[in-house]
Amino acid sequence: MAFNEDIVKRAKSNSYFREVLATGPHSQVVVMSIPPGGEIGAEVHPGIDQVLVFVQGEGQAILNGEKSVVSVDRLVQVPAGTRHNFVNTGTTDLRLYTIYAPPEHAPGTIHKTKAEADAAHEVEHAK
Repeated sequence: MAFNEDIVKRAKSNSYFREVLATGPHSQVVVMSIPPGGEIGAEVHPGIDQVLVFVQGEGQAILNGEKSVVSVDRLVQVPAGTRHNFVNTGTTDLRLYTIYAPPEHAPGTIHKTKAEADAAHEVEHAK
């Protein structure tokens, strides 16, 4: 099913750590909200490119150990195989939307908190 929505409005209103909005055969649209002091967590997607667009807050991108600032209207492209993390260094939620290509999460996935996301990741990778 095609996806056509005001993605900035949707990302700004999102309060979940992660919510998958749309999944196609080759890409996936996800919104995220990271609380002050929180982070996505260091990870590598061996076969997945990721593009992140920030719509609220400020933070730090760490790509293969190199740090840079992220804030409203910044886009970060993370090529497959890049070790990456994003940390909220501000005082409000860091909100963004991200595109995975190919999809990374099961369609309809909602993780209300990072702890919930981490627990689900452990279950998925224990199989």
